[in-house]
Amino acid sequence: MDSEDEEETTIPLSQRPEWSDVQPLPQDDGPNPVVPIAYTDEFRETMDYFRAVFHKDERSPRALDLTAQVIRLNAANYTVWHFRRLILDSLQCDLQEELDFIDGMSSNNYKNYQIWHHRRWVAEKLGNIATTSELKFTEKVLFLDPKNYHAWSHRQWALQALGGWEGELKFCEELLEDDIFNNSAWNQRYFVITKSPLLGGLQNMRDSELSYCTEAILKNPENESPWRYLRGLYKGDNEAFVKSPAISGVCTRVLEKNRHCVFALCLLLDLLCYGFQPTPDLIEMLRNESSSNLDPKFSNLVCSMLEKADPMRGRYWTWRRDNLPSHVC
Repeated sequence: MDSEDEEETTIPLSQRPEWSDVQPLPQDDGPNPVVPIAYTDEFRETMDYFRAVFHKDERSPRALDLTAQVIRLNAANYTVWHFRRLILDSLQCDLQEELDFIDGMSSNNYKNYQIWHHRRWVAEKLGNIATTSELKFTEKVLFLDPKNYHAWSHRQWALQALGGWEGELKFCEELLEDDIFNNSAWNQRYFVITKSPLLGGLQNMRDSELSYCTEAILKNPENESPWRYLRGLYKGDNEAFVKSPAISGVCTRVLEKNRHCVFALCLLLDLLCYGFQPTPDLIEMLRNESSSNLDPKFSNLVCSMLEKADPMRGRYWTWRRDNLPSHVC
C-alpha cells in the first residue's frame, strides 16, 4: 500500500463524497447481546458500509475497493472474499493484478484458508499462464515454512490442474538435500512419482527410487520418512516387496549395526508376514541379541524385540504377535 492509499484509509467512509449515497447497515446483535465484541471504530464503520453494498449486491469498483479494505482488517472473512469474487467476475477485472493483491495479503497470512481458496479460484480462471506464478509462490512459502499444509496442497493442485511437472522431482531433491528429515518433501516426492504424467508411474520409477531411499536409510536409519517411502514403493504389490533383495538387504545392514532399530524390525516383521524366509545368519544374529531366543518362531522373536525397543506401542506389538498368520515362520 502506498502513502496515498494509507492516507485514504484514515479518512472515515462517512466523510468520503463517493460514499455519501450509501446508508450504512449496522450489525444486528439483538437488544441485549451477552458478550458484545469490542470492535474498533474503523472496523465497525467499514463493516457497516460493506453490509450495505452486499445487501444491495452492488458490484462496482468502489465495492471492490471496499472488500479490499475489509480484508485488510480481517483476512479470514469468507463472505467478503466470496463477494469480491462476484465483483471480479462482473467487472471482468485483470486477474494478474488480483494475484498481486493476494501476494500482499498473504505476506502475514500464509495459513489463512480463505486466501488460499481465493488464490486457487484466480489461478484456475487464469489457466496455464498462472503455472509459473503458482509454483514460485508456493516455493517461496515453503522456503519460509517447509511444513505449510496449505502451500503443499495448493502446489499439488497447481501441478495437476495447470502443469509444471518438469522440475518437480528436482525441487523435491533440493528440499531433501537441505533437510533429509523433511517428511513433507518425502510425501511430495511420492506424489510426483505416482502422479506425474512424465515419469511413467510407480512401476517405472521403482528401481531408481528404491536406490534413492535405501541410501537415505543407511545414512540416517532413525529417519522414519524413507522407511515409509520404501514401503510405499511396493503398495499393492506384496509379492515384489517380499522378493526384493534390496528390501531385506537394507533391514539386515541396519540391524547389523543396531539390533534395536524400530523401523528395521517393523519392516522385517511385515516381510515375514508376507512370506519372507529369513537367512540363517539373520536368525542367528537376532537370536543372539534377544532373551527370547528359545522361541522357535522367529516372528515371535521380532515382536518381542519390538516390544522392548518401542515400549510406547508395546501393546500393539503384543497384539501383532498374538495375531500372526499361521504360515509365518
